[in-house]
Amino acid sequence: SCSRQMVARSLLDTLKEVSDDERDCIAVLERVSRLADDSEPTVRAELMEQVPHIAMFCQENRPSIPYAFSKYLLPIVVRYLADQNNQVRKTSQAALLVLLEQELIERYDVEAKVCPVLVELTAPDSNDDVKTEAVAIMCKMASMVGKDITERLILPRFCEMCCDCRMFHVRKVCAANFGDICSVVGQQATEEMLLPRFFQLCSDNVWGVRKACAECFMAVSCATSQEVRRTKLSTLFINLISDPSRWVRQAAFQSLGPFISTFANPSSSGQFFKEEECKNTEDRNLAEEHSNFMLVHSLPETMFHCTSSSESCQEAANKNEQSFDCCSIAVLPAPAPSSQEKPLSDQELYNSFNFWRTPLPKIDIDLELQETAETLDSETQEGEQEVVASGVEQVFDLLAPFLTCTAQVEVLSAALRASSLDPQEETTAGIGKSVDSQNELSIKDHLSFTSIQDDPVPLINDTAELNVRKQDIVPQALLDQYLSMTDPSRAQTVDTEIAKHCAYSLPGVALTLGRQNWHCLKDTYETLASDMQWKVRRTLAFSIHELAVILGDQLTAGDLVPVFNGFLKDLDEVRIGVLKHLHDFLKLLHPDKRREYLYQLQEFLVTDNSRNWRFRAELAEQLILLLDLYSARDIYDYLRPIALSLCADKVSSVRWISFKLVSEMVKKLYSAPPPTFVVDLMNELVETFCRCQKWSGRQTFAFICQTIIEDDCLPMDQFAEHLLPHLLLLASDRVPNVRVLLAKTLRQTLLEKEYFLTCVSAHQEAVEQTIVALQMDNDNDVKYFASIHPASTKIADDAMSTASSTY
Repeated sequence: SCSRQMVARSLLDTLKEVSDDERDCIAVLERVSRLADDSEPTVRAELMEQVPHIAMFCQENRPSIPYAFSKYLLPIVVRYLADQNNQVRKTSQAALLVLLEQELIERYDVEAKVCPVLVELTAPDSNDDVKTEAVAIMCKMASMVGKDITERLILPRFCEMCCDCRMFHVRKVCAANFGDICSVVGQQATEEMLLPRFFQLCSDNVWGVRKACAECFMAVSCATSQEVRRTKLSTLFINLISDPSRWVRQAAFQSLGPFISTFANPSSSGQFFKEEECKNTEDRNLAEEHSNFMLVHSLPETMFHCTSSSESCQEAANKNEQSFDCCSIAVLPAPAPSSQEKPLSDQELYNSFNFWRTPLPKIDIDLELQETAETLDSETQEGEQEVVASGVEQVFDLLAPFLTCTAQVEVLSAALRASSLDPQEETTAGIGKSVDSQNELSIKDHLSFTSIQDDPVPLINDTAELNVRKQDIVPQALLDQYLSMTDPSRAQTVDTEIAKHCAYSLPGVALTLGRQNWHCLKDTYETLASDMQWKVRRTLAFSIHELAVILGDQLTAGDLVPVFNGFLKDLDEVRIGVLKHLHDFLKLLHPDKRREYLYQLQEFLVTDNSRNWRFRAELAEQLILLLDLYSARDIYDYLRPIALSLCADKVSSVRWISFKLVSEMVKKLYSAPPPTFVVDLMNELVETFCRCQKWSGRQTFAFICQTIIEDDCLPMDQFAEHLLPHLLLLASDRVPNVRVLLAKTLRQTLLEKEYFLTCVSAHQEAVEQTIVALQMDNDNDVKYFASIHPASTKIADDAMSTASSTY
């Protein structure tokens, strides 16, 4: 088998060698057909690995190998989709998706050879694993083949699969990909064909299916009309937020902000938030804090998945019900006999809210109630519907006697909230926490849905509070649930990170409601801004500039500036969010208000950890942008000292950006009256760096001069008058590194300028004499750079490669 595997691996090379002769090519491809029948799975899998490469080659050489791919390779790919071996099936699925994505399969072949096979593989009597995988392939290919093929050949079978009563794995794959299918087929097919199935899946007896529905809710909503969204989907969503399963509620709350954003009027605010890849290595985990506006028509399906990795893994980690990885075509294990919810982690078990609140009255709950509650989510393949239905009935029967106690707890919670002792708590969460047993959280988890359903009704009948929340853009029940995400009880019964999800989607919700309804969100925003968890504050810090755009001058000054000021004094992890968008925020403020921040910029030089050099590099980047916002006097008085300090930083990356900052500052001050500012700055550069005792300071002076020349920050006559004489003095510097940089600056930068090429002057003569002196230097590198014109000429190469470029 090893030799046959090598044959499969070398097929492409063989094909390339004989590509001039059509008959030889056909002979090789016929050999492929024989390999396809090999009894050894590794050979068949290797063959599939090669198929996309061979297909690409065939397409590029189509004149000499007509229809080769369609005739010889595609039939093997679709045949392997039902192969007995897992690995072979996986590689054929991956190959098919690559072929579709690269448009290597003719449209006719998609209709005649691919779709019929997939429909056949999803027939009721098909093998369980094969069926599940085929559904996943159908879902994935929909976006690649487009609306027409999807509606005619995929949609009917997809609708059937949504109702597969025997296999919850199939229903789960359908639910996970539901939004993608809706996006492809559009509004009419979504509302007529798909929504009835979506309603069924949202009330599926398996929690994993309902969770998948909650996760794709935004995409489904985007494919419906405003009326359907308001009248049908919002009610459906409230059910998911009130689900018996903690994991479903968790997913629903994470999708709540994104779902609310679909109510935005596209004509007035056709923008949504999208995750942005972070380029900075320090901030690789910050994708969710980096949100930027995006037009709705280019909305990606992953948008707003602020916890795409961690939360979706909770389900996968559950040994009893492995989740289907819808990013790569994974092979599902045989369906497990049962599936129960994951127990709470230690972090969730310990929460200061449990220990420091005013205790609620103790209520005894029979252990029988706990056992019944635990059966609520057991999901066996046989008789799933019956088990759960009876479980729910038993739980409600057992709950009935406690309703009067619940009412008492509600009154107590209201009283505590009114006296600011205790935030609003879900009643049954309170009951659950008061039980002295190891299983208290399990009980609380299963029972908390009864109170969540009633949650939108405020416990205190305060008309002023109600009016604060009133608006007519989004169904009020949805907004009330969103505002409840800051309640400590939510962190107890839903998700310890729920406030972070609320913070992440707040700009999108604010955009949807419009600035006229900011009063609905103001208190929630302030609560989030003072949240104990720095991750929540950090999320807000990264998006406060975008919120300022949405709210406009007046609201920003009144409601955002105080929050912004708080973030400036926060931990580095929070300050970096403000710092990265400092210019974006300050440019929105009134000039007088903006000036107040000049006094605080110096504070950014101080960090919790002095090794946090990226913080200082970001400060230098922002100061370059801030030069446009302040007067020459303000730049000289406040920004100049910071810039000079950054030029002497220990880290080369910070110094390199700072040279650019200083040169831009010279440019700005030269173009703004009075001229004394730029002259004084240049004199200070000479004093601070050119006459510095340390060679690194003198080298910094050369770098700054090089940048000023390269970026045309000063007219050459001004440069020659104020900086050049001092620069030329470095020719006698005792440190070779300084002289090397001088030689490069003169030969590669200065002498390229027309002023020195055409104008005969004392300055030009001085430069020529210095070059001659450097050509006779006793250091070989200095001679080399003074004498010839090396290829690597730019300052960026110098800054990052000199001996001083150490950490």
